[in-house]
Amino acid sequence: MRLLLLSDIHSNLEALEACLAAAPAHDRVVNLGDVVGYNASPNEVCERVRALGGVVVRGNHDRACAGLSDLSEFNLVAAMSARWTQTMLQPEHTDWLRDLPQGPLWEEDLPGLEFVHGSPRDEDEYLLTAPSALLDFGLCGHSNVIFFGHTHLQGGFVYKAGRTQYFTPSYSGGKGVIESQMTLVPGERYLINPGSVGQPRDNEWRAAFALYERDGDAPPTVTFYRVPYDVQQAQARVLAANLPERLAIRLALGR
Repeated sequence: MRLLLLSDIHSNLEALEACLAAAPAHDRVVNLGDVVGYNASPNEVCERVRALGGVVVRGNHDRACAGLSDLSEFNLVAAMSARWTQTMLQPEHTDWLRDLPQGPLWEEDLPGLEFVHGSPRDEDEYLLTAPSALLDFGLCGHSNVIFFGHTHLQGGFVYKAGRTQYFTPSYSGGKGVIESQMTLVPGERYLINPGSVGQPRDNEWRAAFALYERDGDAPPTVTFYRVPYDVQQAQARVLAANLPERLAIRLALGR
């Protein structure tokens, strides 16, 4: 079983297409939320994501752009982009976003795996510290691996020997598509973020995704990827839509 893990696409069509072009063969797609928001291709990205099928968890921007929550908790730039997205979305995509399920989600044929946007405790939680991760591990006794998004940071947490530790992928460098594989050790538990497709915030501009693979009795693996894409085109779309310039600038900075 191979799962393609996407998260936080945020209406960035160029980044999404680059990730899909670079992705290895897979059996199913899992999307951890925030399909829309920030960038300027919400309809195109919704159409592409809906065509991919698979599991899609609701994100906080999906909820807001579908009109299910107000924008009082968003900063000014995020709120401006959400309002713009609300006006631009085709009704069928708004309805689809509105119907997305809130995490945590499970699939019967994927035992031991759990899918959330923010965390198992709260879809809006930014899971950034080991103490917070420990609380979330405590809620998920039946899940060995929890995939989450929301932070736009590739990596996660491992619980072993009674301690929770943060980890990030180890890349060997390179200018094109790069990858980093980790083996999931039996008896350990994981919270894993594939990173953001459309707006990375870990000081690396390349789009991020991951692949989970389980083959028979062998320990599962997760391979993290970073993929170059046409940032200039994505920026041009943001500026042409009269969205805040900051949203265009940050794409090239990865933060």
